[in-house]
Amino acid sequence: MFMDITLPAAAAILAAYFATGALPEFLPFVLATIGGFCAITSAYTFNDVIDIDIDAINLPNRPLPSQEVTQRSAFFYALLLGLISAACALYLNPEAFAVLIIATAVITLYTVYFKRHTPFSFIPVGIAYGLVPIGIWLAMDPAGILMPSLSPYFLPIPGILFGLMICMTDWGFTLAGVCRDVEGDRAKGAPTLPVTYGIPMTSKFILAIWIIGVLISLAIGYTANLGPIYFIVASVSGIWMIWRCIHFIKNPEPELGGKLFVEGSNYRGVMFSAMIIDVILLIYVNGYGGLVSMIFG
Repeated sequence: MFMDITLPAAAAILAAYFATGALPEFLPFVLATIGGFCAITSAYTFNDVIDIDIDAINLPNRPLPSQEVTQRSAFFYALLLGLISAACALYLNPEAFAVLIIATAVITLYTVYFKRHTPFSFIPVGIAYGLVPIGIWLAMDPAGILMPSLSPYFLPIPGILFGLMICMTDWGFTLAGVCRDVEGDRAKGAPTLPVTYGIPMTSKFILAIWIIGVLISLAIGYTANLGPIYFIVASVSGIWMIWRCIHFIKNPEPELGGKLFVEGSNYRGVMFSAMIIDVILLIYVNGYGGLVSMIFG
C-alpha cells in the first residue's frame, strides 16, 4: 500500500512541477492519486483471484486461499476498483483513460494467459505498471493527442524515464516474488523464470534489472532538476537495494526472494516519498526566493 499510494502521488506532483513549476490543483491531484492506486490494487486483486490455486500452496493463509474472502466477492471488488480508476482517468483526461485501457489489457493478458505459458511473463507486468506513471503524467500534463496541450504530441523526458524506471524495477520486484512462489508455480505448471531456469540465474537477472532501475531513478532527478533530498535518498536507498540483491545472489532461497519482494516495494515507496518532499521544498524555496527578489529588488 505504501508503494501503491506514493507512486501516483509522486508522478502527479512531479508532472505538475515540471510543467508549471507549481503543485497540482487539489482535485486533479486527489483523483489522479486515487485512480492510480485503485488501478494497481485492482490488478493485484484480480491476479489473486486467478492464482488462488498457486497461492493455496505458497501462501495458504491469505484471504482467498483460506476462504476468508470468496473468489466472487474478490472479483467484484477488483471490478469496483477498476471502475473507480476508469472514472477518475476519464474525468481528468481522455489520454490518461486510453493509457489505463492499454495497461489493463496488458495486465489481464498476463494474469489469464502469459503466467501459465511462458517464463517471460514478467515482461507484460512491467509494461503494464510502467504505464501507470505515464497515465498519471498525462492526467496532469496532456500530450496534446486527445486533449489540448502547451507542448502537443510530446511526453517530457522525466515522464518517459519515470515509466521506464517503474517497468524495469517492477521486473525485479515481480521476479523476487515469483522466486518466493516457485513451489506452487512448479506444482501447478506455471513455467515462470525461476521454475524454468532456477532461482540462482533469476537472482542474477534481478540484480542487473535493479541496477538499471536505480540508475534511471537518478536520471529522473537530473532531467527534472530535482534537489539534494531526492538525490541523497534515491542514491542511499538504491545502493541498499542493490546490496540486498547481491545478498539474494549469495543465498538464492525462496524465502529471501519473498523478503526482497517486500524490500523492493519499500524502496520504491521511500524513493517516491523523497520525490514528493523534494518537489514541495523546491517550490517553497523558489517561491520564497522570488518573493525576496520582488521585495528587495
